[in-house]
Amino acid sequence: MSGHAEVHAPVGGKILTRPMLILLAIAAIGGLVALWRFLNGIGSVSALNNGYPWGVWISVDVVIGTALGCGGYAVGLLVYILNKGRYHPLLRPAVLTSLLGYGDLGRFWELWKVPVFFWRWSHSPQLEVALCVAAYVAVLLVELSPAFFEKWRTGNNSSLRSFSEWGLRFVDRFSVWIFALGLLLPTMHQSSLGTMMLLPGPRVHALWFTPWLPFLFLVNCIMIGYAVVTLEAQFSSAAFRRRSETPMLASLSRVTAWVALFWVAFRIVEVLIRGKIGLLVSGKGLFFLAEVLLTLAGALILLAPERRSRATWQVRAAIVLLLGGALFRINTYLIAFNPGDNWSYFPSFTELLITFGIFAAEVAIYIAIVKMFPILSGAHPAASRS
Repeated sequence: MSGHAEVHAPVGGKILTRPMLILLAIAAIGGLVALWRFLNGIGSVSALNNGYPWGVWISVDVVIGTALGCGGYAVGLLVYILNKGRYHPLLRPAVLTSLLGYGDLGRFWELWKVPVFFWRWSHSPQLEVALCVAAYVAVLLVELSPAFFEKWRTGNNSSLRSFSEWGLRFVDRFSVWIFALGLLLPTMHQSSLGTMMLLPGPRVHALWFTPWLPFLFLVNCIMIGYAVVTLEAQFSSAAFRRRSETPMLASLSRVTAWVALFWVAFRIVEVLIRGKIGLLVSGKGLFFLAEVLLTLAGALILLAPERRSRATWQVRAAIVLLLGGALFRINTYLIAFNPGDNWSYFPSFTELLITFGIFAAEVAIYIAIVKMFPILSGAHPAASRS
């Protein structure tokens, strides 16, 4: 949190640029469709049915979205657990990305009932996910708050300056407990996302139905987190003309490669031990091969020192790993799930518009925040055209 030499600064520049206006337009379209959904019911925009009550909004917006938000968790493991302080400049933007990734809480207007009506709690992995995600959003807000306090304490408002000074002291005093919660909560709910798909039992294809699903989801989120941190660092470096983090990302990429290789090896060996390898010749076996081969390809790219030291290959490998990791989650929640022969599901166009709108809004918020607040290190204020 504090005590590190890097200097964070707002990148500055105009906020309502052409790319920002395009993002806001996409977000507005998604918002209008979402409003229509609330006015006329979920059936007016969704292809969901009683066989598939969870569709693209869960498998992509939540299951993949929270994995995309694990950059702060993945980097935090290196900085605080393995004491790799050299990665600390990546932490604050990773926490911002995590906060945006976890910002879609679904039926947020019902969220207050989860902690309040505790006497209704049951032994449910979905309850654990709801509690942990809600708590983790609060922790992420506290972790990111120094960026806002640092900005506000230089302003003209004396009350805001005093509050910011108090806030910085509070975060610094309780930083050990804050980062401990920041590591514990994702460990719990990411594994519980795997536990969720143990509940349907035989309705999940045997290539994905395994008691190791919680562990596979946990390792998978760490891999995706590293990939997202790489993409965020390289894209922000190019867009905002800030110092390149390529040498640091080369070191991080080596860690990413071994995490991805471990996941691939574990996935294959687990299927072999259960005697399910013959199912690869089935139609859904192609989806299994795709997720494994994409992850393996990304890992092999990063294992070559001459490639992982170059920004272009870092980005390519991160995209491949992100695709492989996301496909595993989509496969588990949608492709591998079969409620019966009489049910089918494919997301409607309006469902996709809402999803695209959410992602566009998150990117727009990220751009606005890094331009106004000290999130990125090595930033060159007012140098950005994005």
